[in-house]
Amino acid sequence: MTKKERMKILVVSYLPKLQASRTKQLLNAFVQEVRDRDQLEYVDLLKDVPDFVTAEILDAYITRNYMGQLLSPEQKKAIATFDKMTKQFKSADIVVMAFPMYNFTIPAAIKAYFDSVMLKGQTFDLGEKGFVGLMEGKKALVLFSSGGAYTGKNEQYDYVTGLVKLEFGFMGFSDVRVISAQGVDISTNDVPKIIAIAQQRVKKVVKDWSL
Repeated sequence: MTKKERMKILVVSYLPKLQASRTKQLLNAFVQEVRDRDQLEYVDLLKDVPDFVTAEILDAYITRNYMGQLLSPEQKKAIATFDKMTKQFKSADIVVMAFPMYNFTIPAAIKAYFDSVMLKGQTFDLGEKGFVGLMEGKKALVLFSSGGAYTGKNEQYDYVTGLVKLEFGFMGFSDVRVISAQGVDISTNDVPKIIAIAQQRVKKVVKDWSL
């Protein structure tokens, strides 16, 4: 594969615990397993913080993406971060997200990132039969860790898995996989074993996708 044809893997992370992050151990397993690391592009949401939707951003978005009107310089400036992140997001063949579970769901920064890149006419659109995703053929891998374990009767408290599958699926991603390391704050659990099992699952995805 030539440099021009090289696949692009966008790694979007939000890891406030930095090197102590259990999620980062899953992400490290992914990065280390990828053969050509020049494929990787990183977005650290601790540094490249996404915008929350404001009145100004919403006005610009509706004006351009729904009403089809040109934006004023002020409107263009308001939505500039959304546009930058969406352009980068669309250019990827594979998106890898890594973050911890917070209070049963995704952190606010991850939700803000989804809000930034889920734009009508860019990653989804409205057709005669309703919404249609524009990211067909792309793949996504979501990695997260949680202090509690949300399996069996507690599975109902895991709002991460269903939400990220919905978000990526809505945009048309053809293959969305979620791998978690759960129960890492339960004192009776063998945490290294939990991490190791999750890492093996991550490595299998890399192999499945021939990365």
